[in-house]
Amino acid sequence: MGHVSTADTLPMADLLVQVGHGSQSAFTQLYDATSARVHGLVCRIVVDRAIAEEVTQEVFLEVWRTGPAFDPMRGSALSWLFTIAHRRAVDRVRSVSAAHRRDEAYEAAQTAPEYDTTAAEVDDRLRAERVRAAVSTLSDIQREAVELAYFGGLSHVEVADRLGIALGTAKSRIRDGLMKMRRELGGER
Repeated sequence: MGHVSTADTLPMADLLVQVGHGSQSAFTQLYDATSARVHGLVCRIVVDRAIAEEVTQEVFLEVWRTGPAFDPMRGSALSWLFTIAHRRAVDRVRSVSAAHRRDEAYEAAQTAPEYDTTAAEVDDRLRAERVRAAVSTLSDIQREAVELAYFGGLSHVEVADRLGIALGTAKSRIRDGLMKMRRELGGER
């Protein structure tokens, strides 16, 4: 960066107004006068030097783009510039932090303990044995209706047709059988 003599430097508010009108010369003067201070502020917020340099560049890019928004009546040029720098630096810290949390969550999900299939198989067998024991307590007509409906996959109408009974009778046998099984299984559904 070239050094601009203080005789050529305008007050910062005037520089920002000129930057807002697209003056590259004013932007160069503003950058030379403030870049070290802006970078220092960003470095205090963003610990990583490389990221701090990127954020500082983003700040000055935003100043170039939003220069017309600066209103000297609302505050000092340096405050306006530092506000942009602070906001950008905090946004970057939050972004990096969120990305880190997402990476940790992804890693944790990838290293989740494997599903214990042996325990699941034992549990399934025990449940199946309990269900078979509960089915064995049903009367023959209840067992036939329940087996057709739940093990055979038939609808109530199909059970009634298969057994040659009324639909209401088929529904009653199935309901009564399921209630008895539920009692045998200790209320388990």
